[in-house]
Amino acid sequence: MVSRIGFTGDVMLGRVVDDRQRRRPVDAVWGTVLERLRGLDGLVINLECVLSTRGSRWRRTHRPFHFRADPDWAVPALERAGVDVCALANNHVLDYEEIALRDTLANLDGAGIARTGAGETLEEALEPAIVSVDGLDVAVVSFTDNTPEYAADDASPGTAWIEIDRENPETRRRVREALERARGTDPDLLVASLHWGPNMVEEPPASFREFGRWLVEQGVDVVHGHSAHVFQGVEVHEGRPILYDTGDFVDDYAVDSRLRNDRSFLFVLRIADDGEVLECRLHPTEIDDCAVHEAPPDAADWARERMRELSAPFGTAFDRDGSALVLSLED
Repeated sequence: MVSRIGFTGDVMLGRVVDDRQRRRPVDAVWGTVLERLRGLDGLVINLECVLSTRGSRWRRTHRPFHFRADPDWAVPALERAGVDVCALANNHVLDYEEIALRDTLANLDGAGIARTGAGETLEEALEPAIVSVDGLDVAVVSFTDNTPEYAADDASPGTAWIEIDRENPETRRRVREALERARGTDPDLLVASLHWGPNMVEEPPASFREFGRWLVEQGVDVVHGHSAHVFQGVEVHEGRPILYDTGDFVDDYAVDSRLRNDRSFLFVLRIADDGEVLECRLHPTEIDDCAVHEAPPDAADWARERMRELSAPFGTAFDRDGSALVLSLED
C-alpha cells in the first residue's frame, strides 16, 4: 500500500485572511486546491498564527506583525482541508501572549489535529506529533531558530527553539532528545519540520544544508523547511528528501514582483508502507484574494522553471507530469 502525504509552507490565517473569512464559507481559504487536499491521505502544515480571539499583542520586544485567527472558522477550515499535523515552532505562536498560545493548543487538541513544536513547557514543545495516515505511523518534530524570545523553557510556554548549527552541543542534545522521543513510538516515517532562516531568501545557507543532511543521518526521513516566504530547492540525501523551504501556502502578504512569494507548491510525497519515500510530486499553487489556488499556466511555468534552477545545484532533476514536477526517489 502507498500513502500520499502533503506538506505545505506557511498557512497564515490572520489579519486580512481572518477578516475575509468571516464573510465567506470556511473552506473558501483553500480555493481551487481544496479537492486536491481532501484527496490526500495525510497533510502537514506550518500554522503561522494563533487560533484565538483573546490576548494582547506581544510588546515585550519589538514585533512588527501579529497574526491571530478566529477559531470559530479557522478550526473548521483546517478540518475541512484534512490537516493532520500543525507544526507550531515558529515566530508567531506568542504574538498574542501566552493566553492565545494556550487557546491554540486547546483548539487543535479539541479538533483532534496533532501539533508539535510549541507547548506549555520546553518538554511539551519537544514532544512529537504522532498520527496514523492510512495505516502508516508518522511522527513529526518541529523546531525554529526564529524569535528566541518566544522560546519555551522548563517553566514558560513557547517554542522548541534551537540554533541551526550541527556542531552546537545544546542543539545536538535538544534535537536528539526530540528524535529519540519520536523514534520511541516506532514510526514508519519520521519528519523534522523546521521554521528556519530569514524572509525572502532564495537559497539555504551552507549551515542549513549541513544541518538538513545531519538530520537525515540521524534517521529523519523528510526534512520539511519553511520561513523564507519563498520556496527553495529540493535535495535528496541518502535517498530522503530535504525540502529546504516550502514557501507560503496562504496569507495576505504583499507580493514581491521578482521573488513572487505568492507562488509555491503543494509538496506531495508517496510513501510505501515500510516508510520508504518513493516520490515527491510538486503541484504549483498561487495565492489570490487571501486563498490558495491551483496556479494558472503562466504562474505554474514560472514556478516549475524556478524550482528546477534552485534544485540543480543539489543534483536534483525533475520530470513533468501535467502541471506537476515529479522527483522519483525509488532505487
